[in-house]
Amino acid sequence: MNLETNKKYKLIISLIFEVIFVIAGLFLSIAYGSKSIPLSDIAGYFLGSNDDAFQIAVISARIPRTVFGLLAGAALGVSGALMQSITRNPIADPSILGVNTGASLMVVIGIAYLGISSGIELIGLSFVGALLTAFFVYAIASVGYGGANSIKLALAGAAVSTALGALVNTIMLPDSQVMKEFRFWQVGSISGATWEDVRLLIPFFIIGIVFAVACSSALNALSLGDEMAVSLGVKVGQIRIVSAVAGVLLCAAVTALAGPIGFVGLMMPHIVRQLIGNDMRIIVPMSAIGGAGLLTFSDVLGRVLGRPGELEVGIITAIVGAPVFIWIVWKTKTRSI
Repeated sequence: MNLETNKKYKLIISLIFEVIFVIAGLFLSIAYGSKSIPLSDIAGYFLGSNDDAFQIAVISARIPRTVFGLLAGAALGVSGALMQSITRNPIADPSILGVNTGASLMVVIGIAYLGISSGIELIGLSFVGALLTAFFVYAIASVGYGGANSIKLALAGAAVSTALGALVNTIMLPDSQVMKEFRFWQVGSISGATWEDVRLLIPFFIIGIVFAVACSSALNALSLGDEMAVSLGVKVGQIRIVSAVAGVLLCAAVTALAGPIGFVGLMMPHIVRQLIGNDMRIIVPMSAIGGAGLLTFSDVLGRVLGRPGELEVGIITAIVGAPVFIWIVWKTKTRSI
């Protein structure tokens, strides 16, 4: 078996596993909560043979949450893949770089001082905050010898995130109404997702995914170095800006509607890269599928572990993602020695 054939088999097996992962997450997300529903009854709901009014009401309420979780996970997975590719950094992620916190700051400013409450306006504010924070963190990390390497980006992101988090608390804590409206953003939750949230997210999701796919070939060339990419006809500056905007847009839309859910964008692109290589034309769609499954399963796990209540999905992804983050940093540092 030659190398190319082996890679194709790996890709097919990985794709099959991810699709099964997503489908299983979808059904488990509908099945589990404060009231569990047998999978056979869920199948009956979709086939029109379930006439239990209570089960129908519960399933109908859980479906938009599940759909939103799938879209949000896919968006975060692709956002992380783009950020890692642009910065050539395996630990680039919206939560690590402080982008989530920047988005959250603008959201709380909008709620506290501008009287904004509509989803589309919050997404706009979130996008501005996330974009400014991303460029600010990268600028800080680029100062000095060695440019924006992994450790400097992580440190700059942590410092900026801490500072912006303090500003969020300064604005939020004195105002009980703002604190009430904003509290679910603090850890990230999709428990209140509705069909309206899904409709708000879909346009930004489509735009971000389309640009990510369109830039994937150029990002492959960019990974060879700026000079090589230019010699291949790639407009380096333009590709970086478009890819960054797409990644930030995906992250900002999810953050505005669900809060700062971390580590999904860190884990999935890294796992995909370890399995099937560095081709962004494959990493982008595979990160989307894997991210959808990961966030949905994390949400289910939060419901199971938190019974009779639930643990927010942001807590679960942090618990799972923190060890992965430490491992990636350790591996990166080991390679640089």
